[in-house]
Formats: sequence, C-alpha cells, structure tokens
Amino acid sequence: MNGARALLESLKAEGVEVVFGYPGGAVLTLYDEVYKMKFSHILTRHEQGAAHAADGYARASGKVGVAFATSGPGATNLVTGIATAHMDSVPMVCITGQVANPYIGKDSFQEADIVGITTPITKHNYLVKDVNDIPRVVKEAFYIARTGRPGVVVIDVAKDVFDRPIEYCYPEMVELHGYTGDVPYEVPAVWEAVEALAAAHRPLLFVGGGVVLSDTSEYVRELLTLTGMPSVATLMGIGSVPAETEGYTGMAGMHGAYASNMAIQECDLLIALGTRFSDRVTGNTAAFAPKAKIVHFDIDPAEFNKNVCADISVIGDLRETLPAFLDVVKNSSTEELPVRFRPWRGEVLSMERAHPLGWKASEDIRPEELISRVRELVPQDAICVTDVGQHQMWAAQFFGCTEPRHFLTSGGLGTMGYGLPAAIGAKLAHPDKEVVLITGDGSIMMNCQELATMADNDIDVKIVIVHNSILGMVGQWQRLFYSHHYSASELKGKTDFVKLAEAMGVAGCRIETREEFAEVLPQALRAKGARLIDVIVPQEADVVPMVPGGKRLDQMVLGGR
Repeated sequence: MNGARALLESLKAEGVEVVFGYPGGAVLTLYDEVYKMKFSHILTRHEQGAAHAADGYARASGKVGVAFATSGPGATNLVTGIATAHMDSVPMVCITGQVANPYIGKDSFQEADIVGITTPITKHNYLVKDVNDIPRVVKEAFYIARTGRPGVVVIDVAKDVFDRPIEYCYPEMVELHGYTGDVPYEVPAVWEAVEALAAAHRPLLFVGGGVVLSDTSEYVRELLTLTGMPSVATLMGIGSVPAETEGYTGMAGMHGAYASNMAIQECDLLIALGTRFSDRVTGNTAAFAPKAKIVHFDIDPAEFNKNVCADISVIGDLRETLPAFLDVVKNSSTEELPVRFRPWRGEVLSMERAHPLGWKASEDIRPEELISRVRELVPQDAICVTDVGQHQMWAAQFFGCTEPRHFLTSGGLGTMGYGLPAAIGAKLAHPDKEVVLITGDGSIMMNCQELATMADNDIDVKIVIVHNSILGMVGQWQRLFYSHHYSASELKGKTDFVKLAEAMGVAGCRIETREEFAEVLPQALRAKGARLIDVIVPQEADVVPMVPGGKRLDQMVLGGR
C-alpha cells in the first residue's frame, strides 16, 4: 500500500471513528484514500473549525480527536484550535500535509514550518519524511496524546511520502526514550493528605478539569458523601459534582459564586484535584486561601508551586491517587468527620443562601433567565457547549450540569468561535444526546461558516445566541474600568442571524418579547433538526459576582438578587 493508505489503516487500528478536515494539494493522495476506503470524514468549512470539532469530539467522548489539513495556510489555520486544546489538556492528533521532500526549506508554494510553529503549543510533534516511519509515528502520537497529561500531537507528512509504497505493519508496542506516560505516585504524600484532612475542621474540595479528563468524578462524589465536606469547581471542573449536590456551591473564581469564593477564603484545608490554579480562579494569588493548608493533586509536576504554593503535593494520575486517598480515608476513623464538618458545611450553605445567584426581574429577557429556562427545557443529560464571553460565564453559573463531559468550553485560551464547531464534534460523539450551544452575537460570527457543515451533515444542534449587540465581556470591562467608553465593541450592525442560518440550511427564529420567549423557545428547542435561536437581551447586563483583576476572591462586586 502507499503511505496515505498506511496512515488511514493506522488510524483505524487506533479506533478512530471520524476525522474532521479540509483537503488541499499536499494531502490529495491522502484524501484519495479517504474516498477509496470510505473513511468517515467531516468536511468543515475552515481548518480552524476542523480543529475545534475534533476538540469537542475528544472532550465529549474521552477519545482522541483527529483533524486533517493541507500544508501552508491549511496547517496554520489549525493553530488556534491546537492552542485551545493544548491549554485545556485535550487529547488530539492533527495530521498536516507538507511540501514534498525536495522542496522543504526552500520557501516553496504553500510551505510553512508547522512543526516549528506548533512546538510551544503541542505536547509533541513530528515531521515525517520517510514512509516507513508512518505506522510507528501514528502509534506514538496517539500514545503521547492520551497518556499522562493529555495533549495535542502534530504529525506533518511530506507530500511525496503519501505516494511511496510501504510494507505495512502496525506496531504493537510503543518504545519512547524518556517518556512512558506513567506517573507513579508516592504513598507518603497520600498519607500526608489524609492526615491533613483528619486534622481539619473547615475543609473544602476544589475540583478541577483533571477530574473530568481522568474520568474520576465517581471517586469525588464518594469522597464528598463519606466526609460531608463542601465543594467548589473551576470552570473546567463543572459537571464533576452534580449541580444539585448539597454543599456544592458551583464555580469559583473571577465570576464564581459568592459562597464558592468565600469558602476558599475561609477554609482551613483546601484539597485541590487536577487544577493548575489559573489566575482566573485565584484572583490575587498572594491572598488566595490565606487560612488554608493546601493539598494539590496533579499529574503534571510542572503545575506544583507554579501559581500557588502547596503544603502537600500529591503527584500522579488521579485514577490512582484519588482511589488510594479514598481507601485510606475509609480505613481511618471517618465516622466523626461529617459530624465535625457539619458546622462548617452549615456556614457555607448560609453564605449560599445569603447571596444566591440570580437576576433582577425586568420586562426585558435577562441573559441569566434565558440560560435557566434553556436548562429547564432540555434533557438532564444534555451537553452544553459554549463560546467565550459573558454568555460563557452565565452558562457556567446557570446551566446546572450533572455529569462530567457535559459542559464543553474553551477555558485556558478563551477562544471565541470555539463553540459552533465544538458542538458539531460533541454531537457526533454522542448522537443520542441533545447538544445545545450557548453563544454570543460576537462569538457566533468567528466560525459561522460551520453552520453549513452542520446543515450538510444533518447534525442536530440547538444554537442559542445571547444577542446583546456588544462584545459583552469587553463592554462590561469598558463600563466598569474605562469610563463607559465603548471603543470598537458595539455590534449594532445589520447582520440578520436568522437569515444567515437559513442561507446555510439551518432553520432559525428570533425572540424579542416575553410572549415569544414563553412560546417560541420551547418549540425551537424541542423541534427536530438543527435550530438557531436568536434571543435579544439587554446590552448593559453585567456578569456578577465579579472579582476585579488583582483583587482577592472576597473582594467581589456583587449584584442581582
């Protein structure tokens, strides 16, 4: 077979069910084999869309997402999607074409050093110049992407390599010098963490995205049941603890719930699971959890003491460290823990009652009200995908998720335009589940061309646009910190999102009044097939609570009810 066929056979061996991509000159032989093999492929309308769709597929399924692109601009168009997945530790393999071997390094037509470009934003990458390397490289790439801390691997393949013959044999084992993917944990550190819990009176479980990536939410829930301690989540950890769990106060950080942020500031023990302590969650790091001993569980040693110094660092895969921690807790005298923690738990619940998330009633359709109503109308196991901005924070606050991998969002990079293609990937990963995209009138335009991908492949996603005629988060900061100067942030143009969707084959509707809100929203969400629902909301609604930049978590700007 030729190199192109060998690559596709290797993907089949890795269990790849679908790839997202866009063809071009350097990958024509690869796409010819896609045609011959009837390999499942979704043609997106932009390479960035392919990367985000592969990302959404990976986050929703737990499998490795795969994207194809041609050389030069095709490969560079993947970069934002690669960086998005890299920041959130999403397992992906991106396969790009490169100019033929004799033309590499000569500024040839559509040549770009994608290996050099993506080195800072990938876990590893390859330039394949020998056809015999294809099976080994693919095997290694998938192993690297899915093991240890997950990440993105780029495989750049010279054009002539796809055409060359190979005696194909897919390797059974991976042998990499300096990387095994295994991160052994140290038992003494686990015991120290248990001792810290045994000595605590006001502990708090701080749940990060690592719990979602490692599929260990069941251990988290068991730990909470066993101990009765309260819990909070980062943006990436949403869904690890069911939203209705008593003692779980929701997201913490810049736009976290009042009780979540105050609990962090008042606890005497913070047990952090799979989080990198991003600036968006800590506020002023020097004043973060000032009364607490901090126990940090993470698979990546680079994250320890990077942003927040931990008293106890438990390195290892949460699939090993968390059950080990839980077993020791079970074998200790745990009966008295819920009793000892009850006053603290009650204090946290009192803070939650004192300042609940809510909104002021008005004649307008409030964004918070919209998200809450969408949550009521879609099934409990619906997957919520967001873009980035105010609507993202409102979704995090009001779309109560009950399961992990059911809240997909760009956290670390904050990529506008992520949502639409990611929702496509999520729906293909779970065709039996409802997928709803919460987006803004700014974000939807970043990759609106993927409406055509959705329509042409009959992908049923419900798109809810929180339409406030402004780049919402930019406008909020301009109102608060830049004397209300709306510099290049208002979106009071002539774009008709309903007509735009319909032009690409997706049915649409607009909601402007309370009567339409009551009648049209349920109909649109329950209709068969993709729908775009454009909902007009007030321009100057703020996301609250809000921790201004550089402030402590307990220096929140409050609002609402």
